[in-house]
Amino acid sequence: MNTTLPSQGMSCYPPDGGAAPGQAAGAPHLPRTGALLEAALAAKPALAALSTEEKKAVLLSMADALEANAPAILAANAQDLEAAQGTIAPVMQDRLRLTQGRIADMAAGVRAVAALPDPVGRTLASHTLPNGLQVNKVSVPLGVIAIIYESRPNVTSDAASLTFQAGSVCVLRGGKESIHSNTAIVDALHQALEKHHLPAALVSLVTDTTRDSANELMRAVGYVDLLIPRGGASLIQSCVDNAKVPCIQTGTGICHLYVDGDADLDKALTIVDNAKTSRPSVCNAAEVCLVHRDIAPAFLPQLWDRLVDRRRAAGQPPVELRLDPEALALLGKGSPAGPADFDTEFLDYILAVRVVGSVEEAIDHINRHSTGHSEAILTQTRAHADLFTKLVDSAAVYVNASTRFTDGGQFGLGCEMGISTQKLHARGPMGLEELTSYKYIILGDGQIR
Repeated sequence: MNTTLPSQGMSCYPPDGGAAPGQAAGAPHLPRTGALLEAALAAKPALAALSTEEKKAVLLSMADALEANAPAILAANAQDLEAAQGTIAPVMQDRLRLTQGRIADMAAGVRAVAALPDPVGRTLASHTLPNGLQVNKVSVPLGVIAIIYESRPNVTSDAASLTFQAGSVCVLRGGKESIHSNTAIVDALHQALEKHHLPAALVSLVTDTTRDSANELMRAVGYVDLLIPRGGASLIQSCVDNAKVPCIQTGTGICHLYVDGDADLDKALTIVDNAKTSRPSVCNAAEVCLVHRDIAPAFLPQLWDRLVDRRRAAGQPPVELRLDPEALALLGKGSPAGPADFDTEFLDYILAVRVVGSVEEAIDHINRHSTGHSEAILTQTRAHADLFTKLVDSAAVYVNASTRFTDGGQFGLGCEMGISTQKLHARGPMGLEELTSYKYIILGDGQIR
């Protein structure tokens, strides 16, 4: 992998500050990422020329390369984990950690993407006008997709496989916490590209992990067709505030569970346990539990027993319950919720709990405090479930199921690029369809207007 930038005096940008070859006038001078982005643009035709079967063969080679390079990837990951000791919380180190099983899952994700229908070149709609013109709406690649992400190295292979299958070049910019892991993963993917005589720039890694390189990607008008940030609220807000290129907001998840007055307690406890503790450091983990007043006296002590006492007895991290005044009074123990606790993505073994009087009150709370990611109602009343799914304005809304299912793989999309929490141009898990655009192809026979 070559990410060396041109030395001073050898820049591939015009000396007068004009556009690089093939770029629109006004494209910015990007010293850290410039050569990388030019190489990415130059690689686009090689990908566009591939057939569906050729793309599939390359993806299967990528999956094989990940597994074959597992020892090198794990060794690189060990370097990142060693550097992370004492600098990031243990629960966040879990996001960074790779194992043989997780590498196998990464390879399986790539193979799942390879098995999906090619999203490029599909006729989405077609009609013929009275004058005989045939108007076809056809799916096309976005072009160059840049992804800025933090400490999860599996994003590297997920993003590379999805963009490749969608016909786009990817420019990956991970965090400093995972730089060794990401480099080893991209090296493996480059082996697959080399095997098929394709340019390595189809999967490009920005090895400069300073804020400057991220800012350059945000400003890379004429080079980057879409920017996708995957990470915490501060990263996403920075992109929203500073990006000059099209940007999709993903990731931040203040996810809610509402336990209705007639909920099945056993099912509710299992769902809350799963949504909070199965992997608390991810964006689809629950952060807030709302409990109907009618069921709270019975449910809250059982919730404490399940999430605190049993976990402590089993040697597992207990969940800290941060309780509103009514819940605190009912339990007689726990931590009082602070002013910000219902607006915080904890990404830890912490759960904010509030007692509400109705499904309408729960819906109102969620729509005021949610980040639009995933919410769930646990109920046996169909009318309450219908009202909840109709009025809660989030990307994924569940009835009697854990929010942890909000994931491209779980939704049958193969991998995912991220969870979009906005409404344009994508919402929810972003799979292949969300990584394409479309154009109109009009077929005529001499028609003039």
